[in-house]
Amino acid sequence: MFGKLFRVSIFGESHGKCVSTLIERCPPGIDVNRDEIRRELERRWPLKGELTTSRLEEDDFEIISGIFNNKTTGAPICVLVWNKEAKPTEYEGIKDIPRPGHADYPAKIKYRGFNDYRGGGIFSGRLTAALVIAGYFAKEILRKYGIKVRAHVIQIGNIKLDREVSFEEIEKSNFRYGIECVDPKTASKMIDVIKKVKNEGDSIGGIIEGIAVNLPVGLGEPPDDTLDGDIAKALFMIPGVKGVEFGLGFKLACMTGSLANDQLSIDKSGKVVFLSNNMGGILGGMSNSMPIRVRVVFKPTPSIRKPQRSVDLSKKKEVILRLSGRFDPCIAIRAVPVVEAAMAIVLADHLLRWLSWKDLINSEER
Repeated sequence: MFGKLFRVSIFGESHGKCVSTLIERCPPGIDVNRDEIRRELERRWPLKGELTTSRLEEDDFEIISGIFNNKTTGAPICVLVWNKEAKPTEYEGIKDIPRPGHADYPAKIKYRGFNDYRGGGIFSGRLTAALVIAGYFAKEILRKYGIKVRAHVIQIGNIKLDREVSFEEIEKSNFRYGIECVDPKTASKMIDVIKKVKNEGDSIGGIIEGIAVNLPVGLGEPPDDTLDGDIAKALFMIPGVKGVEFGLGFKLACMTGSLANDQLSIDKSGKVVFLSNNMGGILGGMSNSMPIRVRVVFKPTPSIRKPQRSVDLSKKKEVILRLSGRFDPCIAIRAVPVVEAAMAIVLADHLLRWLSWKDLINSEER
C-alpha cells in the first residue's frame, strides 16, 4: 500500500485467478469511463505479439465496488483483472531452479518455499495492469486541477532520443509506429534493436521519461514524505526498474553550482519563474511549479532463451537453465502507462494533502 489520502494497494499473482487494485479515499463524484480504462490497459501492449510476449491477455477487468452510475461513490474501489492466459504448469519443471535476474531465489528463501513461483508470483509484471487502473483514477483527480502526467520512451539499448521533448510534443504524438517515442526515426531504430535481440533469444533494457505539468508550488511533505522520494518509491514498485533520476540527475555530479542552480526571475505578468529546470521540478522534496521530469531505467527482461547458469536447490548442484516460455524481449516499451500511473498516484495523494493544508490555512485566516 502507498499513499495517505489517496491510498492504493495492488495484489494477486501472475498465474493466479486475477490481479487486483484496491483504491481507498478516492473523492466521490469522479466520472468513470470504462472504455478509457481499457485504452490505458491496451497501451501495455505495443505492437502486440511482434515485440511483446505471446501471452496476449485481454486485460478484461471487473469493477467490484466503489462505482455507482459511472461515478465514484467515496467508498473503496476494488477492480479485478482476470488472468485468462495463465499457464502455471510451465513452471513445474523449474520450481527449484532460480531463474537468473528474477526474484526466485530470495523469494524462495524468504517465504520458506511457500511462495507462488509460477511466473514470478507477486513479483511479475502482470501486476502492473492493476497499477495502471489505479493510475486512471489518480489522473482523473489531477485533471480536475489541470495537472497532467505523460511518459515516453527515450532509450532502448544504445538507441537514444537525442533531444529534450516538451510535454506538448508528447501529447500531440500519435505513436502510430508502435513504440511511444515521439521521433519516428528513433522509434524505428528501437524496433530494429528489439527484433534483433528477440531473434537471438536475448533481451534489452531501456529508459522511460515521465513528465508532470501544471503543478502548484509546495506539493510534498518533507522531511519524511518528500515528493521525489515518494515518486521514486512508487516507480521502484514497478518490476524491472533499477534506476530513477530527476532533472539532470547524475549529470549534476559534473556541474558547478553556478551552472546547475535553477535561477529565478519575474515574468511580464509578475509571476515568479525559473530560468531552467535542472532539478526536475522538485526542490527540498517539494514541487516548485516547474514540470517534474523523471527518468526510469528498466533492466533487460531476465527471462531469455539463451542458456544460463543456475543451481538446482533440491539437488544442490549446478545446472544449465534453458527457458521455453512466453517472454518480452523488452519490458521498457510496455511500461510507459505504468510509469504514468505510478507518478499520477503519488501526485494525486500529495495534491489532496496539499489541498487539506491549504483549506486549514484559509480557515485560520478567516
